[in-house]
Amino acid sequence: MCGITGFISKHSDKKKIIKEMTDKIIHRGPDGEGYYIDDMIALGHRRLSIIDVANGEEPIYSEDENIILIFNGEIYNYLELKDELSKHAFKSNCDAEVIVHGYEEWGLDLLSKLRGVFAFALWDKKNQKLFCARDPFGIKPFYYYHTQDTFMFASEIKAFLPHPAFHKEFNKDLLAPYLTFSFTPTCETFFKNVYALDAGSYLIYQNNNLSISKYYIPTWGETESTLEEDIEKIDEVMRESVSYHMNSDVPVYTFLSSGVDSSYITSLAKPKEAYTISYEEEKFSEYAYAKDLCSKLNIHSNRYIIQKDEYLDIVPKIMYHLDEPLSDPACIALYFLARRASKDTKVVLSGEGSDEFFGGYNTYLEYFSLAKYKMVPKFVRKMIGNVFSLLPEFRGRNFIVRNKDVIEDSYVGVNPLFSKKEVKKLTNHQTFSVKEILHQSIKNFSSNDLVKMQQIDIAFWLQKDILHKADRMSMAHSLEARVPFVDKKVFQVASGLPFYEKIDKTNTKIALRLAAKKVIPNQTYQKKKLGFPVPLKEWIKTPEYISEIKKSIHQDFVKDLFNQDYALKLLDDTIKGKVCYKKIWAIYTFIKWYEVFFLND
Repeated sequence: MCGITGFISKHSDKKKIIKEMTDKIIHRGPDGEGYYIDDMIALGHRRLSIIDVANGEEPIYSEDENIILIFNGEIYNYLELKDELSKHAFKSNCDAEVIVHGYEEWGLDLLSKLRGVFAFALWDKKNQKLFCARDPFGIKPFYYYHTQDTFMFASEIKAFLPHPAFHKEFNKDLLAPYLTFSFTPTCETFFKNVYALDAGSYLIYQNNNLSISKYYIPTWGETESTLEEDIEKIDEVMRESVSYHMNSDVPVYTFLSSGVDSSYITSLAKPKEAYTISYEEEKFSEYAYAKDLCSKLNIHSNRYIIQKDEYLDIVPKIMYHLDEPLSDPACIALYFLARRASKDTKVVLSGEGSDEFFGGYNTYLEYFSLAKYKMVPKFVRKMIGNVFSLLPEFRGRNFIVRNKDVIEDSYVGVNPLFSKKEVKKLTNHQTFSVKEILHQSIKNFSSNDLVKMQQIDIAFWLQKDILHKADRMSMAHSLEARVPFVDKKVFQVASGLPFYEKIDKTNTKIALRLAAKKVIPNQTYQKKKLGFPVPLKEWIKTPEYISEIKKSIHQDFVKDLFNQDYALKLLDDTIKGKVCYKKIWAIYTFIKWYEVFFLND
């Protein structure tokens, strides 16, 4: 992929400023740089050369040089679009050039024709109009900073830091949502006046006016087809998607765990190399399954063994590359995996998105128990849930607490962390409304709770955790991670599946597993989800981890963020096994993120 930056102002030092901004994200594109500057705007681009390596420099111009484009991503159907745009004179074989000529030909309707991943900025010089867009599911990042007299944008927030008009200010209002979701669930960020452009959205900035619109909203509806027909549809669309994602002028390899998703993609792609993470703690290692699959497919298997000490030591660097706090322990494992793969290639395929599209999370199995539990009157469920919320954690407690309300009021995804009561204690009474955050994502859907859970997870967990960390941890090493499951055509097939082709009382991703069985040469297609396991549950109880976390919590500035006594109690309860280790890890990683961006500069 690449990195893009830009700003609109009449500042006299545009060239110096845009260069400094773009250099902040050099890791996204170490192969080249390019700039466009006029009286109104400055654009910067860092290139990671993958398609048309020799001739794909950016910015890209229209024939009359009125349209200027900087682009981050890949357009997988660019050859088909190029045929439709044959009357235009293409200067390269670069996929991004179809956006320039497509905009000339179709205007905003261009967006519906693109199949791929992208975040781009297009400057229409004649009309003094900036047009920016982000792909349908938010695979590629796009941030903007907007105040009364300043507008700037970039692939990563850190690119704003060198701009003299950027005022770095901590947005404390997001602390409670972060503690609940384990990531930033809104388009607001922890930097005031910095926003993420939502997935499937575009913005237009013209005459000092900013407008934002959605061009893609996922729609659901069961199709009238048999299980066998749906298996064939999945098989066909996945073969096509993987084929598109293999398009590259440099080698394409794969990330490989022990699960069905990456095994399916690896079995379809048949790369020369695959990469797996491992640990000295064998029960967390997925290497045996990965090695067996590689042996059967005649693929060279590579693994990296993460050490306990290096995992903890790398946390500040992880927080720097993430831009915003994200407490998912898999972030760090993914960082090391990407670092290893980047020694051999610039492009890998990865298995993100399958669980959200095809019904892969164990949480979705609650759909069956929920149906029975929803027969209990709502006021009774609410009363029981309120009582259970006062009790210590035990098996089944979270189900009762989580389902005391309707999905719209309570479901925050597959990885909820702190309860409303815990958030109040930890943040000295910060509160927020889950319903207000979730409302836009599910307001147009039916009463099917499974679909509502999937849609919430696509809009939040997939976009703001899974895809966020996949992009940042790979691009930290100038590595492009492509995700064949997260594709418009794949979603179109997945969204038409009835619930019984997604889950039953004991199993998930039923139809997908049967499609994968066609090509996976071992039993991996049957394997239950592990979710990028990390031995953090054990490591966090060791003296070095306890000492580091305690030292972090005891710092003076932390009292402005958290109730330190309560945070230390949570650490003690974690050591005793009374609470989930992910809670104290969310506090610790937030502190490290704050240190990186607001203390250490």
